[in-house]
Amino acid sequence: MAAATAAVDVVLRDRGLRAVDEDARARSLAACAEASAALTGDHDRWILGALRLSAELTALASLIRVAPAQALARAHALLARGQLADDQLGRIREGAAVNARMHGLSELLIQPSTAPAVVLGAVVHAELATVAPFGEASGLVARAAEHLVLISAGLDPLCVIVVEAGHLAAAQAYHAGLARYSDGGATGVAGWIIHCAAAVSRGAEVSPAVRGVAGG
Repeated sequence: MAAATAAVDVVLRDRGLRAVDEDARARSLAACAEASAALTGDHDRWILGALRLSAELTALASLIRVAPAQALARAHALLARGQLADDQLGRIREGAAVNARMHGLSELLIQPSTAPAVVLGAVVHAELATVAPFGEASGLVARAAEHLVLISAGLDPLCVIVVEAGHLAAAQAYHAGLARYSDGGATGVAGWIIHCAAAVSRGAEVSPAVRGVAGG
C-alpha cells in the first residue's frame, strides 16, 4: 500500500496536486478505456462504451460511496449501450445469490471505512468481476468501480492514474488473481490486493500526466 501511494504521490508532486492540462487528463482517460477494453479480449466491441464511461469517471466517483447501486447502474448503461436493449441497461442479472452479494457490496461502500483506498478498491473490483452481476460487461464495470473508489478517496483526485493499464501490463496475473480471489481463501484475497497495489503503482508510472503537466 505504501509503495502504491508513493508512486501516485510522485505523479501528484507529493500531494501538491501539480497542474495537469486538459490534454494530459484526456489522454489518461483514454488510456484507462483502452486498457480496460483490451482486458476483455474483445477490444473493438467494448472500446466505445469504455470511452463513454471513462469520460464520466469523475462524476460517478461522487456517487460510488453514497449511492453505489446508482453509480454501477450508470456505468453499465454507458458501457453496454448498443450491446443490449435499452430496458436491460443498468440492470443486474436475476438470482438471490447475486442480489445478496450486491447488497453486501453496497453496504461495504456506504459504510465509513479506515481501510486504504487501494484495499477497498481491490475488493470492490474482485466482487464485481467474480459475481458478474452485469454479465459480459462485469469486468469493465469492476475495473471502473475500482478506479471510482480511488478517485473518491482522494488517491487519484485528478483521474490521471491509469490503474487499468497496470492490470493490463500483468494480464495473466490479473486473471489468475481473480480466480484465486474466488477460491483461494484468505491467501487468494491477499494476493489479489497485492496485485492491485502493484497495478496502481504501474498506472502511476505510465500516466500521461507525468509528461503532460503545466511547466513540467
